[in-house]
Amino acid sequence: MDKSEALALGLSAVLLLVFFVAIVFASAARGIDVPTCITDPDPFERGQLIEHAEDRYELQMVAQMWSFQPRRIEIPAGSQLEIYLRSGDIMHGFKVEGTNVNMMAAPGAINYMSLTLHEPGTYALVCHEYCGVGHHNMRGEIVVTES
Repeated sequence: MDKSEALALGLSAVLLLVFFVAIVFASAARGIDVPTCITDPDPFERGQLIEHAEDRYELQMVAQMWSFQPRRIEIPAGSQLEIYLRSGDIMHGFKVEGTNVNMMAAPGAINYMSLTLHEPGTYALVCHEYCGVGHHNMRGEIVVTES
């Protein structure tokens, strides 16, 4: 291997390391979290909001043609919302607008993500994965009230 090849390989390795460090730093600084796929819990058949404590809620969300169940969720500001998402039929998307929550609902799997909404208001739930002719009707909302 001559000098120019060694230099090119060395620069490539340094550049890859710089990109890797930049990605790790950006994800840590912005609080980006990857949704988790849970394979061992008992599946739930219908969506519901369960209050575990005054400021901690569990949302069992079912995405199915062409709706989210439950369609409307109301929680106080500052509450921790643990979202468990499953599909009742085919692939669906699940996005909470104005947040970094963006998950896929896949048949046979349950996805998990935690969210804390501090600002009161209405956060739209949308399906971002085309799921058929009624896809445009697949909406819901999280209403965050003053605590």
